[in-house]
Amino acid sequence: MSGTHTGQDLDAFGYDAPAPGDATHRAVTHLRSTWQHQDGAALLDDVEAFYNRFVVYPGEHERVAHVLWTAHAHRMDLWDSTPRLAFMSPEPGSGKSRALEVTAALVPRPLHAVNATVPYLIRKIADPDGTPTLLYDEIDTVFGPKARDASEDLRGVLNAGHRRGAVSGRCRIVGKTVEPEELPAYCAVALAGLHDLPDTIRTRSVVVRMRRRRPDERAEPWRARDGEAAAAPLRTRLEAWAATLPERITRWPTMPDGVEDRDADVWEALLTVADHAGGNWPHRARQAATALVAASRTVAVTSGVRLLADLRDLFTQGGHDKLLTTDVTDHLNALEEAPWSAYSNGKGVGPRDLARLLAPYGVSSRSVRDGERTGKGYRATDLADPWARYLPEDGRPPARETGAADPVGPGSSVTRVTTSQPRVRAGLVVVTGEGVTAQGSHRHNRHGRGPGDAPAPTTTHDGPAVPVCRVCHGPRTPYPGDGGTHPTCRPVAPHPAPGHHHPPTGVEHVFESAAPALAAPAATLVADTEQEGR
Repeated sequence: MSGTHTGQDLDAFGYDAPAPGDATHRAVTHLRSTWQHQDGAALLDDVEAFYNRFVVYPGEHERVAHVLWTAHAHRMDLWDSTPRLAFMSPEPGSGKSRALEVTAALVPRPLHAVNATVPYLIRKIADPDGTPTLLYDEIDTVFGPKARDASEDLRGVLNAGHRRGAVSGRCRIVGKTVEPEELPAYCAVALAGLHDLPDTIRTRSVVVRMRRRRPDERAEPWRARDGEAAAAPLRTRLEAWAATLPERITRWPTMPDGVEDRDADVWEALLTVADHAGGNWPHRARQAATALVAASRTVAVTSGVRLLADLRDLFTQGGHDKLLTTDVTDHLNALEEAPWSAYSNGKGVGPRDLARLLAPYGVSSRSVRDGERTGKGYRATDLADPWARYLPEDGRPPARETGAADPVGPGSSVTRVTTSQPRVRAGLVVVTGEGVTAQGSHRHNRHGRGPGDAPAPTTTHDGPAVPVCRVCHGPRTPYPGDGGTHPTCRPVAPHPAPGHHHPPTGVEHVFESAAPALAAPAATLVADTEQEGR
């Protein structure tokens, strides 16, 4: 057998071959084995080169994220959470739909959706023949100004489906009875649309801000028949390499500075793929994570967080410990490029607006004296707690939702389930006496933290204690377990040193070797993915 063969070729010539001893079968078996033991870094390089032919990215970091997301979609059973990949732009004609089309050629079981109903998507995600990779174009028609009534149901499915184990709860009529049923909601999702996403989806996403090509930026035209034929060998190589990931993954990835909490959930699977591909991918992945997380914090924030930031500037820069409400509103309405002067039909933000915006943060006005004047006002001591909780040390408001309801809980069409079966996760089989929740009970240490790690510096009355890098001595974001250095100051290694790892509370047994439990799923995946080409 000569040349490069696709998944369809392997299926036709190898998987169903009636004579295991003949020459064709031996050749196909050798080819399959070669792809399973191929150089992961070279494979990702080839995927990047393929994407770069057809998609014009805003930068290298976005291209790296696209490649890693594509690879992670081939082993969804390994991750606790899957990031949404969102191609967004301010104007049409920016290459968003093209990016989804090219992505479809390399992901498993691609499912294109435009203006799809929620019941349809729920049934397709729960397809017993295999979980699809959902590619939802024109998402702005769902969450934009002309959103349909079902947009909140879709938001709930997309929010909860990024965590393994979440299900969509529905009722069905069987004869004269109504029976509840639970359908899996977990799947990989890529989105494309205009403007922006709801906060709850955006913070679960790697956002690629697409833009129109300049005249000097070139991309090959995408013709589905030719493009899919060129992508087939790459897709089969991804399937084969992904089948070997369970035996390679033995530790959680080390997160770069500033990537924590929800952002760490978003990037964990992508960094794991990069670590086990090796080469320069671990370094490039962490650079991409740092840059894209920082960029996500520059987009629009809630009015409440913006207000907290402006109030902190007012109190700290003026050295005030208390201010009358009238002084606060006068200052806010005088700020240029701030939304406050537009309140009340252009009359500006007033005392009632201020009270309403601050109430969710536990802040209310009280009687204060400012020199000879007395009246209702605000104290810096009352604002100190929300400042510490919702504003980072550098004073810039972060772009993450505050006080958002759990998308998997009361009032949601999506519920969380537990299982008493052993879980296979990143090379570990974890068995608990109470069952393992879909969220994962090891969350406290999965990003390099351990009980012995020192806590991050806290803000005192003298100001924030700013940590510095041990290599360049520049300021850095505190992150326990990172060695006290910037990610760019650390030596590049194909496998970063793992942080402290401790079994989660309630775990009775942790089997460090999961090869027996993983062998069958890996073999099943290879067979299933090969059959997809039929």
